[in-house]
Amino acid sequence: MYKNNLILVVEDEDEIANILLSYLQRAGMKTLRARTGEEAISLNRLNKPDLMLLDIQLPVCDGWSVLTTLRQESPVPVIMVSALDQDVDKLMGLRLGADDYVIKPFNPSEVVARVEAVLRRTQASVQQLSDAPLRTPFITVYPNDFYVEVTAGEEAISPVLTTTEFKLLTYLMRHPRKVCCREELLNACLPEGDALDRTVDSHMSKLRKKLELAGLFGVPESIRGMGYRLGEKR
Repeated sequence: MYKNNLILVVEDEDEIANILLSYLQRAGMKTLRARTGEEAISLNRLNKPDLMLLDIQLPVCDGWSVLTTLRQESPVPVIMVSALDQDVDKLMGLRLGADDYVIKPFNPSEVVARVEAVLRRTQASVQQLSDAPLRTPFITVYPNDFYVEVTAGEEAISPVLTTTEFKLLTYLMRHPRKVCCREELLNACLPEGDALDRTVDSHMSKLRKKLELAGLFGVPESIRGMGYRLGEKR
């Protein structure tokens, strides 16, 4: 199912990179390898990979910096790979827009399974959405085009969202008056992810900040003790 998907492996240690490349290729995927953060950003722009495996502890430009740059210009799914195993590091990855987090040392077969899970989630999300644009007076979502247009100011702005952020926004747009609990959002938008409330909170916080930068405040709206709903412009 995932044959010929292009995976960009960003890893400066040859031994680890070669193991990942070998297992991914054995699973039928195409691969690219970057040794530095700068090279990762360049290869992503040139080759548009289907997913990136991104080491955090890279020389000069670390994985956090790479992920921050990516989320300003690309929706490519990203799985962070790191020896940093504290909760704060995992949450940092989620807040910056990562789709998953793998801790070293890892089982390479598990990494391949996680890659397939993220690909399944991200690719199916676009295929299953209807063609019709979803509109409010200040925001329009084009599900099949993976495109959002905010018209809260004098001109339209199109924020770059991750696949998960896009799915969450689309789900709320389809149920504009409903307060959606975190479990519902996890099941609808993150079926292969870790079932943690804070996972939804992290993605929602990032989505809200991107919409605020586009001039749209109050979306999505957090309802204390209940969950989230689309909300209205403030």
